[in-house]
Amino acid sequence: MLVRDWMTKDPVVVAPDTPVLEAIRLLKEKGFRRLPVMEGGRLVGLVTDKDLKDAMPSKATSLSVWEMNYLLAKLTVREVMARPVVTVEADAPLEKAALLMEERKIGGLPVMEGERLVGIITVTDVLRAFIEVLGLKLGGLRITVDIPDVPGALAQMAQAVPPANIVSIATAAHLPGYQRLVMRVVGEDVEGVPKRLEAAGERVVDVRPG
Repeated sequence: MLVRDWMTKDPVVVAPDTPVLEAIRLLKEKGFRRLPVMEGGRLVGLVTDKDLKDAMPSKATSLSVWEMNYLLAKLTVREVMARPVVTVEADAPLEKAALLMEERKIGGLPVMEGERLVGIITVTDVLRAFIEVLGLKLGGLRITVDIPDVPGALAQMAQAVPPANIVSIATAAHLPGYQRLVMRVVGEDVEGVPKRLEAAGERVVDVRPG
C-alpha cells in the first residue's frame, strides 16, 4: 500500500497572505483540519485548526470587540503557520506516513511528488487502510494463535484453516520462542477452524466473531 492510494488528492490550499478569518471559514466549510500553504507554486507551510484557534484572542482579553475584529482582520496565515513542513512522498509506503505522524505527534502530512503538492494523508486515512487491510468489515472469525518462531510454522498453521479462507493476518507480538498472530477467516466452516488448529497442535489464544 502506497500513500497515493489513500491520500486526499488535490487538497484545498491557502496563500501566506490569506487572512486567518478566511482560513477558519474554509476549514469549517470544507470540514478539514489543516490547509497547506502555497506560495509561487511551492509548499511553504501548513496551518491547522489548532494554529488558528491559538491565534484567536483569549476570552479574558481586555480588548473591545471592535479592537479584536480589527486585529483579526489584519492577521494572516503567514504569522501562524507551521514551517518547515514535514512531508511524505506519494510513492512512500503507507506505514512510513504512519510512523512519521506517530514520531512527530502530528495528525496529517502533505504528500509530494518532487516539489509538487499532490495530496494530504491523515491519521483517519491510515485508519481506513487499517480497517480495509485487516478485513474488519468482512465478518467471519478473528483468531489469535501463537505459532513457533521457526521457518515454515506459518505455512503449517495455515494448512488447518481450509475449507475456510484467511483474508488477513498480522503479527501482534513476539514472545519467547513464539509469534502471536491475529488472523481473520471467512467462508465455509469458519466455526471449525479453532478446533482444527488445536488438533494440528497450534496454541489458540483467543477466538471471537469478526
